[in-house]
Amino acid sequence: MTKLVQAEPRAIVAPGGPAFRQAMAQIASAVHVVTTLGPAGRAGMTATSVASVSDEPPTMLVCIEGASRTLAAIESSGSFCINTLSDTHEELAAIFAKRRNLDGEARFATADWITLATGAPVLAEALVSFDCRLIDVHLVATHRILIGEVVALGGTGLGGGLVYRRRGFGAV
Repeated sequence: MTKLVQAEPRAIVAPGGPAFRQAMAQIASAVHVVTTLGPAGRAGMTATSVASVSDEPPTMLVCIEGASRTLAAIESSGSFCINTLSDTHEELAAIFAKRRNLDGEARFATADWITLATGAPVLAEALVSFDCRLIDVHLVATHRILIGEVVALGGTGLGGGLVYRRRGFGAV
């Protein structure tokens, strides 16, 4: 019979602020670049708060901070694309996470982009891309939850995935 080993209990910590961010840093999340074509041109950002909602109709969600320029562009355009990154896209993730001195169109010059149904930028070499029409927005605390109906799919399906954990990128 196998004996179960219990881990030492940790102290109970209030879930606010830094403690919550530290706890979330323990979770590995797929890395995406969320893009749109807004009134001022192409916009995009790195995101990990992405999930499927339903397969009938195909629906996705992404959570974006309320002051984000990309959020404003998505709300203006009514569309966005979730580009799931492969393990070869660590530099692209860093660029769209504002970890490099690039902004606006200069970010897009670092990769090949196409369009599908909505006109939002689609990363040509993404693992998968979900081209979405914005159908709902929910305000929750400091963020907006964007719900999009998937109107087209793209991507290569090639390679491993890129994840974010403990404040760094890694391959799976």
